[in-house]
Amino acid sequence: MYIFDLDGTITDTNGVWLDVDREFLARRGLPHTPEYQRVVERSIFPLAAQFTKEYYHLPESPQDIMSEWDAMAGLHYRELARLKPGAEDYLRQCRAEGRPMAVFTACRPAMCRAVLDRFQLTDLFGHIVFAEEIGLEKRDPQCFVALGRLLGVPLGDCVLFDDSPDNCATAQKAGMTAVGVYDGYYAGRQEELKAACSRYILSFQELVRK
Repeated sequence: MYIFDLDGTITDTNGVWLDVDREFLARRGLPHTPEYQRVVERSIFPLAAQFTKEYYHLPESPQDIMSEWDAMAGLHYRELARLKPGAEDYLRQCRAEGRPMAVFTACRPAMCRAVLDRFQLTDLFGHIVFAEEIGLEKRDPQCFVALGRLLGVPLGDCVLFDDSPDNCATAQKAGMTAVGVYDGYYAGRQEELKAACSRYILSFQELVRK
């Protein structure tokens, strides 16, 4: 089974969440620290909200924080987000070849579905799985073990397409094959991504048949 991450892999949306983080903190006059960013960029939504509350000693509940983040990011997914180069062509090529496909994302369910529906991609996938529903971060190998069980597919039969060096390394440790997809968000970690994957591509255009 081919399994695709969403943000930074299918859609050019990693920067959306960085902008949301910065604006959220700027509204409160708080600094956006490298330590904070390292944690939240790897976390599923509820854990990121809890960490934000504790890290900055905020009075808001994690649910209130998540609601504010949702409101800030929603417009981008519904109307502004773009697909990564070659992503739609490659997904449709895989569907035409009869390959079973799934989305596995840490994105919020409503936003993921909104952007997939907007580009009429939803029906290409047999499964759409959200890391926050599993309750584990994608850097945890058990997250991929749980994913395999949910999909009913041995991990050795799964190929993950993901832009995150951490996610690709974890997937390979869990027994999957990882294909690293370049995204500017991780531009400074491309050698790390290459080392973590069985294959590395700059864009899906490399995989689309002429």
